[in-house]
Amino acid sequence: MTQVIWIVAAVLITFSVGYVGYSRYLSQFVDLDDSRETPAHKYEDGQEYVPSKKPVLLGHHFSSIAGGAPIVGPITAGAIWGWVPALLWVAIGNPLMGAVHDFVSLSGSMRHEGKSIGYIIGEYVGERGKNLLLWFAFLTIILVVAVFALVVGIVLNAFPSAATASFVYIALAVVFGVYLYQLDGPFIPGTVVFVAGVFAGVWLGIQYPFALFQLAGDASHPAGTFVLFSGTGSWVPGAGALGGNTAAWVPVILVYAAVASALPVWTLLQPRDYLSSFLLYAGVGGALVAIIVGTLLGTSSEPLVIDSSIAAFEGFLGVDAVAPFPLFPMLFVTIACGTISGFHSLVSSGTTAKQLNKESDARLIGYGGMLGEGLLASVALSTLAVAGAASAAAGGGIGGALPNFASGGGVILTSLGIPADYGAPFMALVLVSFLLTSTDTAARLGRYMMEEILGTPGSGTDTGLSGGIGSFARGRYTNPVIQVGVAYALVVSGEWATLWTLFGGANQLLAALALLTATVWLANWDDSKQLISTGVPMVLMVAITVLGLSWIAFKEQLYDQLIMGGASGLGAQISVVIRVLLALVLLYLALSLVKIGYENISDVRGGSGAAAEPSDD
Repeated sequence: MTQVIWIVAAVLITFSVGYVGYSRYLSQFVDLDDSRETPAHKYEDGQEYVPSKKPVLLGHHFSSIAGGAPIVGPITAGAIWGWVPALLWVAIGNPLMGAVHDFVSLSGSMRHEGKSIGYIIGEYVGERGKNLLLWFAFLTIILVVAVFALVVGIVLNAFPSAATASFVYIALAVVFGVYLYQLDGPFIPGTVVFVAGVFAGVWLGIQYPFALFQLAGDASHPAGTFVLFSGTGSWVPGAGALGGNTAAWVPVILVYAAVASALPVWTLLQPRDYLSSFLLYAGVGGALVAIIVGTLLGTSSEPLVIDSSIAAFEGFLGVDAVAPFPLFPMLFVTIACGTISGFHSLVSSGTTAKQLNKESDARLIGYGGMLGEGLLASVALSTLAVAGAASAAAGGGIGGALPNFASGGGVILTSLGIPADYGAPFMALVLVSFLLTSTDTAARLGRYMMEEILGTPGSGTDTGLSGGIGSFARGRYTNPVIQVGVAYALVVSGEWATLWTLFGGANQLLAALALLTATVWLANWDDSKQLISTGVPMVLMVAITVLGLSWIAFKEQLYDQLIMGGASGLGAQISVVIRVLLALVLLYLALSLVKIGYENISDVRGGSGAAAEPSDD
């Protein structure tokens, strides 16, 4: 039987070559120069523009980009098409496409005052292109907030210990922020003390788990779980579809995201992401080390081999447990964040670019951070390989992926002498940590998007309470309310399910548009700049997205659900129509922006337009 270590080895080899060689070339290509003043120093305001130490910013960036998608995606894809196609897309696509995407998004934003990719493309193609991209990004952000809040609720329902540990490390982060930025405490001793506190919180969570409601039916929480409210929470909106406890966690997470996104970055975002990064590094790094140790020394509770239920290749149309699902293009949409993700361009050009202390930090944080997410994807694929249960993961989506990650991860960590009863909740907490940071970062990015849409980009000084629709829409306190309100409605109404199949396509479409933005920037910068590094991935992602969204709209929805009668009832048919219309809108948006960008590049490279300096805003 094939050993799991080969999954890890393949990824480590390609990622090492990419970082040592390709990222160095890209750093020289975009002319990283530490003598230039970064936006964090130029516009330092203590609110959004805050120069950050490289390890602190790396922790924030890595925590923010690594949500649940690099876990759910590889597990689901591996179960549907086999582990080999999933591994190849992560191992090859990440260093050549995803890491390039993140790096150039960060570098481009850094040269444009820390502004978003929408602002950047608007500088070269005009206001229409800018607004199209910004509106698309804002709507995608709402989908991200909704989906991540839902997944956090699912995890906290399955692992109450992760709830306790999450509250502990959030409280520690607030204290750590005061310690660092208000009391000016020494960095390294503080890191040692507070990181130890985070891991103590993991133990505390295992000892004292808590839930909001009891589980319905014969299901029950682990022994010793403290239940905050009586009953099963059947009255909570969305309880019918999600269960009372899960449905109750969703508004809690959304309120947390709204509050956290409105606070100055030093208060919670920076210290929390930095502290949680150690938890995340321990989860990803610990699992990688455990796979190596367990394979070489045989110390795991079970042999670390790929389970017989997980085939190397299940065929172009996937396993029989799901409807025919073509490997191309759907594999490349199913595995998004582990290889390439448009959401990362919003983080890179949103919060991260405003906190870079010096330009050279962009290499590790932008390119290296994405490689870190690829390692998480390889760990997720490894947990599937160990846990098996392909049919559950293939048929259950999120519901199938999460148990595999926690249970398979628990088995892997036994290689280091950690009991599975502790390892599984720890891996669940790792997942929650990723999701919490991504959720409130997404809400903060949504506010940035709206500020630029309204033509009033700033540093969040407008609270939104002063009156006026524009002020309310972009306000630091009011904009997150709009986002979480819409996100909550999507989750509890059941509409999130009708949008889920489009989420991957929308995310990958945004990646294509971010690469288009980078290509336009480089073309306008200098006639001698090659456009292959960003142009080829952009063309591939446009093709994948157009074909993927077309399959979703016309085959899965229009043909299967409407023509063949898969959707029964008026409500289901309306949902199908909504999916088709959304897919078509996304296709129109993508092709329109590609046309605008192509015309700009042709004009500049054809000699009819003037190239702009890289720092020209």
